[in-house]
Amino acid sequence: MADRTAPKCQLRLEWVYGYRGHQCRNNLYYTAAKEVVYFVAGVGIVYNTREHTQKFFLGHNDDIISLALHPERSLVATGQVGKEPYICIWDTYNVQTVSILKDIHTHGIACLAFDFDGQRLASIGLDGKNTACIWDWKKGKVVATATGHSDRIFDVAWDPHQPNRLVSCGVKHIKFWTLCGNALTPKRGIFGKTGDLQTILCLACAKDETTYSGALNGDIYVWKGLNLVRTIQGAHGAGIFSMYACEEGYATGGRDGCIRLWDTDFKPITKIDMRETEQGYKGLSIRSVCWKADRILAGTQDSEIFEVMVRERDKPLLIMQGHCEGELWGLAAHPKKPLVVTGSDDRSVRLWSLVDHALIARCNMEEAVRSVAFSHDGSQLALGMKDGSFTVLRVRDMTEVVHIKDRKEVIHEMKYSPDGSYLAVGSNDGLVDVYAVSQRYKKVGECSKSPSFITHIDWSIDSKHLQVNDGAGERLFYKMPSGKHLTNKDEIKGIHWTTWTCVIGPEVNGIWPKYTDIMEINSVDANFGNATFVSGDDFGLVKLFRFPCLKKGAKFRKYVGHSAHVTNVRWSYDFQWIISTGGADHSVFQWRFIPEGMSNGGYDVSQEGYVDSNSEESDSDISDIVELDSDIEQEVQISYERQVYKEDLPQLKQQSKEKKQAAAPLKRERAPEGSLKLQFVHGYRGYDCRNNLYYTQATEVVYHVAAVAIVYNRQHHTQRFYLGHDDDILSLVIHPIKDYVATGQIGRDPSIHVWDVQTLKCLSLLKGQHQRGVCALDFSSDGKNLVSIGLDDNHTIIVWEWKKGERLATSRGHKDKIFVVKCNPQHVDKLVTVGIKHIKFWQHAGGGLTSKRGVFGNVGKLETMLGVTYGRMEDMIFSGAASGDVYIWKNNLLLKTVKAHDGPIFALHALDKGFVTGGKDGIVELWDDIFERCLKTYAVKRAALSPGSKGLLLEDSPSLRAITLGHGHILVGTKNGEILEIDKSGSMTLLVQGHMEGEVWGLAAHPTLPVCATVSDDKTLRIWELSFNHRMLAVRKLKKGGRCCTFSPDGKVIAVGLNDGSFHVVNADTLEDIVAFHHRKENISDIKFSAAS
Repeated sequence: MADRTAPKCQLRLEWVYGYRGHQCRNNLYYTAAKEVVYFVAGVGIVYNTREHTQKFFLGHNDDIISLALHPERSLVATGQVGKEPYICIWDTYNVQTVSILKDIHTHGIACLAFDFDGQRLASIGLDGKNTACIWDWKKGKVVATATGHSDRIFDVAWDPHQPNRLVSCGVKHIKFWTLCGNALTPKRGIFGKTGDLQTILCLACAKDETTYSGALNGDIYVWKGLNLVRTIQGAHGAGIFSMYACEEGYATGGRDGCIRLWDTDFKPITKIDMRETEQGYKGLSIRSVCWKADRILAGTQDSEIFEVMVRERDKPLLIMQGHCEGELWGLAAHPKKPLVVTGSDDRSVRLWSLVDHALIARCNMEEAVRSVAFSHDGSQLALGMKDGSFTVLRVRDMTEVVHIKDRKEVIHEMKYSPDGSYLAVGSNDGLVDVYAVSQRYKKVGECSKSPSFITHIDWSIDSKHLQVNDGAGERLFYKMPSGKHLTNKDEIKGIHWTTWTCVIGPEVNGIWPKYTDIMEINSVDANFGNATFVSGDDFGLVKLFRFPCLKKGAKFRKYVGHSAHVTNVRWSYDFQWIISTGGADHSVFQWRFIPEGMSNGGYDVSQEGYVDSNSEESDSDISDIVELDSDIEQEVQISYERQVYKEDLPQLKQQSKEKKQAAAPLKRERAPEGSLKLQFVHGYRGYDCRNNLYYTQATEVVYHVAAVAIVYNRQHHTQRFYLGHDDDILSLVIHPIKDYVATGQIGRDPSIHVWDVQTLKCLSLLKGQHQRGVCALDFSSDGKNLVSIGLDDNHTIIVWEWKKGERLATSRGHKDKIFVVKCNPQHVDKLVTVGIKHIKFWQHAGGGLTSKRGVFGNVGKLETMLGVTYGRMEDMIFSGAASGDVYIWKNNLLLKTVKAHDGPIFALHALDKGFVTGGKDGIVELWDDIFERCLKTYAVKRAALSPGSKGLLLEDSPSLRAITLGHGHILVGTKNGEILEIDKSGSMTLLVQGHMEGEVWGLAAHPTLPVCATVSDDKTLRIWELSFNHRMLAVRKLKKGGRCCTFSPDGKVIAVGLNDGSFHVVNADTLEDIVAFHHRKENISDIKFSAAS
């Protein structure tokens, strides 16, 4: 069987070529460390110009379009586009997220601004109302929101001298805002007769309510309060896109390509015309300026960043360049040098050095370029154009060799043969033309069997064959150079390919998820030597697979950064790098390839900035065929979705009432005088829950079953009930002080109740955030916050300030089920989650959470984790795996694993000194504080039951699902619905028990004694004592589940009807069979003895 695991090698983002200049402004700044911060595609970039290095922030999942610098100049805020766009505040030193702000804006975040002391952030949305929002960004909370304007807003700024005053500007308006409490109130600026009403593109605030703004016609408008008081005409020849205020004064940049510096009273100091400098060109347009002491940064519409020294203003340095606006599709690697060439719809061809991370040559063409190819020796370069023509250039001096136009449609793919004699050119006309290089590119062949446009071609090693992919999803073979169609399967099998860039073919089946459109993957490239290949797709992902991968849905590692579609991916000639190009983001990403086993040598992958480019959801290294333990398998399959939830009942009752009223106006009987009071519940939910059993402060035991939370008194064998839930409870956790409990239930909008153990009163009811159910809960160590995990598809994590009922933060948890969440005892803002094939380490960040996956290294393999706890030592975490090993972590790095149980470890609990664990093997183990020695084991067996037990064990060694310690005892909950108390000597007392998973229908009362019998889908028949003993007297396992039972009139025998259509008559004392019959096929729904038997 082919290896379906993800490859062990990795990629690391090393360089991004480009800067987003189009449709953005004010997005380029110096940080406190004198680095340059900007963005391109979905990546925030911190560029050190002295050392020529880049750091990357990868916390966004779509194009970034706005950026603001914190007044202290080390933090930045970035905003993105998307259906649910969010704002990240991150640190430019370590490129880590500090806070996430979400759930207010839609469409995108157009502009951002920090206030003068950096405590608050203003944001403007791209929605229909251009919503304005003020955030307390550290807490992730909204202070105020308001409708911004009916038209686009381009800039927003705070008044540095009045803390609650802001100004925004945009299409044909300027607005002055005051923030009072949580109200944000605007007043429109009055243009009066001083200047024309026109679009204002940028602004800066000064003292005494003075505002300077840059207008579309190149004038500067000066405002005092709400009124336009004067204009500085002709400040620029065209629209002023950017204005930057600093201690020295103001810098402005405009569409005329000029930068102007002004003093603090807006008197002109100097003017720099970038078009006139040696790097300048006609049409240069400035979108962003930043002035710091003697240096100026300028970002242009065409993706360049210039640095200008004020003293040498005629010699600006070009410190970054990329392709301009327009799709970027053409990419080829030089066959002998670390160079790549790209060709784009901006009509330029650019040659990049992968070693120097620099553009070394550029050539402008007459037409948009859609494909590029190097000849076998790298001396010639062919360019495929959008108009169906192609051009060949001499690489040495970029001069034209030949220009040929044989086709009308775009040339999307071209490749030279390995021996250098032919060039194959594939067009959207559906033909591949073959040209002889030595005969001045005379056409010598044509491949014409494709029904659709040509997408990919590869040559064979001997240059005698060509494989072709087309838009119809076909893979065709041709003889070269004639173009004769090849169909002989044996001949095809023997061909060896010099490259593999085709997306269709058995070798690359694994790139296709199980149900996808054939057009979603744009490019692949194989590295035969390392048996890996890389793909670029429409979801902005670069993925690394094993080569070949024959089965659909293979595992991979995936990397984020490109926001829109990745159009092309190629290995460098020596396989050290992978280059990827973005379509709409027209950026070029350079990834360093880290072969297997190099992860730690040379490149420390665990370094903060880098671990992120090994992107978050890179697929698990485990193949689809998961060997899940049967218990876990069962649990994962349980669906908590329902057609009708309890919430729907009032509505349904109302409907049926209305129907009945219409039918007959009968007088209703009065309710009876007597009433019922719940006295005792037999049962504990252990089959799909864990960690749901605790001692309270008053040494009572708290747990749950059905929709009841139960407080059980061990001394008196009595129960008290919290009955606030209206559907099954799935999770329970006790407050650190052990006087409050939180419980979470199933439901369409499931609620979490925090209630007092003594009074059984609800203290706080949290709802409106989860779906289907709440499967895990934990209190923070200070008891103020509560973390909950939902059963929705993303297993959403929510952090609540539970007393206020306020949601502090939310995040998607994981695509597979999460079993446990645990808060860090030392740091209130950290937590860890475990579940199917994952462990994640979380950190609060404003209104969101950031996560790191566990780094397993070579210490252990990725396992399903079922339990987790923190140790006494700081940052030490211990997780229990399905394999029976305990994994020991320091932060998110795995240190070692210890074999603890046979089979899964469901329960882990930290003590003051040491730990206690419980597993599917039915054994309780006490460990020292670093999991080096197992100090004691207790096997849960019938033989160990003490005479004081309130029942019987169904079987020896039941699977243990919950463990806690207190008052010199260990409290254990089993999958079979039993709760036991173990004392130090090892004797065990059974406190409570009930049926296991499945429905209970069969119930019969004894005719004369306080005893009843039940039978359930869990395949057991049980006899219960109803007097104050409240215990199970006898139990018998059945071959099948049962739905009914009855006592004979003398109470000596019980008849049981089973689900397979058979019934048994058994002795009521011993439960042994007297007689059995099997007369029916369907389940027996009721069974009765006649009165005079």
